[in-house]
Amino acid sequence: MDVLVLTKAGGILGPVAQVLGWIMEALFRFTSTFGVMNIGLCIILFTLVMKLLMLPLTLKQQKSSKLMSVMQPELQAIQKKYKGKNDNDSMMRMNVETKAVYEKYGTSMTGGCLPLLIQLPIMLALYRVMYNIPAYVSSVRNYFDLIIAKLPTGFASSEVFTGLAETHNLASVDYSNMDKVVDLLYKLTDKQWGELAAVFPDIAGVVSSAGENAIDAINNMQQFLGMNITYTPFNVLREFMVGGSEVSFVMALIALMIPVLSGLTQWYSTKLMTSVQPQTSDEENPSAAMMKSMNIYMPMMSVVFCFSFPLGIGLYWVASSVLQVIQQIGVNFYLRKVDVDELIRQNVEKANKKRERKGLPPEKVNMNASQTLKAMEEAEKKAESARADKIARSREIAKESTAYYNQDAKPGSLAAKANMVQKYNERHKK
Repeated sequence: MDVLVLTKAGGILGPVAQVLGWIMEALFRFTSTFGVMNIGLCIILFTLVMKLLMLPLTLKQQKSSKLMSVMQPELQAIQKKYKGKNDNDSMMRMNVETKAVYEKYGTSMTGGCLPLLIQLPIMLALYRVMYNIPAYVSSVRNYFDLIIAKLPTGFASSEVFTGLAETHNLASVDYSNMDKVVDLLYKLTDKQWGELAAVFPDIAGVVSSAGENAIDAINNMQQFLGMNITYTPFNVLREFMVGGSEVSFVMALIALMIPVLSGLTQWYSTKLMTSVQPQTSDEENPSAAMMKSMNIYMPMMSVVFCFSFPLGIGLYWVASSVLQVIQQIGVNFYLRKVDVDELIRQNVEKANKKRERKGLPPEKVNMNASQTLKAMEEAEKKAESARADKIARSREIAKESTAYYNQDAKPGSLAAKANMVQKYNERHKK
């Protein structure tokens, strides 16, 4: 499966992807000053920079996870208390008690979601940049523009060009847009570049401002570990199995190892992330079983996807997971030293400051849910007391009535029953 044309991302991802593209461009220019123009190396450096930039969000998220693990027994106790109670009053009480627990620890129900919400568009934009480097890195795009400038009018309708488009599942694309042409050229293999140059010989001699052949420069930029990063592992292995002359055993082994390493490193980084959190049984925390399953299935899915994605994406996943493992070791060391009480105090202080900015009394931060809960408990106690008094009065009336009807006769005797009928008639005689 080949990747569809992406060009530049639009919508909310557009500006984010553009910023990430500037970072990638800066890294490419940086390595170029040392005579190294390699997209694979830039992907690794780019991954390192992104990990460092997102480290504060990662720490915030994992602090929230550690706090949640401390809160979990109290939250589970509330859930157990109201298990099977679906009436409106019980649901309201459950929500109030749950909110009281969150306020006690100076956090909120959505506190741990915010870092994830911030990271999500960044991660999606990252993939857009990785999929289509020339669309965001002008230093790379310039080489393709030099070649396109030498293509004759009507090149898109030529047999070789339409054949290449069909090979990459891009036959239906409108190639009057030069961005789309770059998208296709970025996916060409060494052999396909040769086929294109044989039909359009003018592009074979295109020289960049640095004095190097443009096609050779593009191929060199895309090489990493002896393989073009635009290839997919599936296609490389398929070519090797059918005896493709361009694919060696080493290339096939690398194509196989990148998806496998992607899955293994992702699994290990997830294992490290959960190692500092208190372990609970599946019965105590049903979501724990689901998380364990996800921690196994997600790496397996990344292995499957990685076979059909370009090697550049797989390289990014491996680099990201390896750096995540290194980062997680440091984060775990830091979290083990974090004092939960101090973390709660800091959270409460932040909550107080937010309330101050809203003009609300800071001291009430931990009282809102607690006061509501106390009022509900008092109301319930009054209602329960009223019910108990009513039952007691009913029992007293029944006792008095029985004593009245059974007086002067042996209880249960025929005389007592006759007496009961007589006194009943007396009481109800008009």
